[in-house]
Amino acid sequence: MLETVEVETGAAPTRAVIWLHGLGADGHDFEPVVPHLLWPGAPAIRFVFPHATIRPVTVNGGMSMRAWYDIVSIDGDRAHDQAAIRQSMAQTQELIAHQVERGIAAERIILAGFSQGGAIAIQVALRQQPALAGLMALSTYLLLADQLKSDASLVSSVPAKLPVFMAHGQMDPVVPYAMGENAASALRELGCEVSWHSYPIQHSVSMDEIRDISAWLQKCFAQEA
Repeated sequence: MLETVEVETGAAPTRAVIWLHGLGADGHDFEPVVPHLLWPGAPAIRFVFPHATIRPVTVNGGMSMRAWYDIVSIDGDRAHDQAAIRQSMAQTQELIAHQVERGIAAERIILAGFSQGGAIAIQVALRQQPALAGLMALSTYLLLADQLKSDASLVSSVPAKLPVFMAHGQMDPVVPYAMGENAASALRELGCEVSWHSYPIQHSVSMDEIRDISAWLQKCFAQEA
């Protein structure tokens, strides 16, 4: 199982958020935002921030870094390294199963990811049965888009009305804004309830975005009270 950073906001957590970092970062990347995501009366939440495997990344000159999969080029949907994509999906599914084993039901778990981590989170959440409480996909894009359209068994099994929070920087030079919009459209076509947010930022997360995430988390977890 992947190594993780865990932050629990209270004793005996009844909810969990599993949050995948972006390319070259690690599980500590979003740890500091946890206090800003809480609200008065929030239930105890376990935030799980896994560290991706260290692997060479072609577009970064072959340098080894934490990555969910290799990116050979930034053209297309960036899904060249399908073996590592499948591996990272399996590792994320294992993290979900581990939280269930620890007493937090799948319908009380939100899967989140930023950039490359968000791309993996989307793939896992669409295949998760029973359905998760929600999916948070930040500054990201859709992998394996053609497979999603052609895989009838997957389309039929996507959790009905899965709550999805998607956000993107309007000036993102790493993941073009249009890639985020296209991903949101594809998820809506699959029946997901997508809440789309855009911000005047680049490839990052803003405080306005964190406040919006907090409000969305409150809504998702209240539905599973």
